[in-house]
Amino acid sequence: MSDANVRIPAETRDRLAEVAAAEGMSLRAYLAHLAETLLTPQEREERAEQARRVLREWSGYDPSEAEQASLDTELDRRIAAAGPR
Repeated sequence: MSDANVRIPAETRDRLAEVAAAEGMSLRAYLAHLAETLLTPQEREERAEQARRVLREWSGYDPSEAEQASLDTELDRRIAAAGPR
């Protein structure tokens, strides 16, 4: 596997290295693991569609795009109200 260099602020690198060490990993291994576990926007959309399909088949619930948008807005509002942890 070939390597790539990524320029990030030193503070970001140090924080990531600290998180990696706490997980018992090198920064390189941690970033590789992170890249393998994060979903791309397309993968997230595919999973969301799969979840909607399962929900529809299981319960018959099939929200319209407007209902989904309203629910997303409400979820965003609640997350914002909860604040950072």
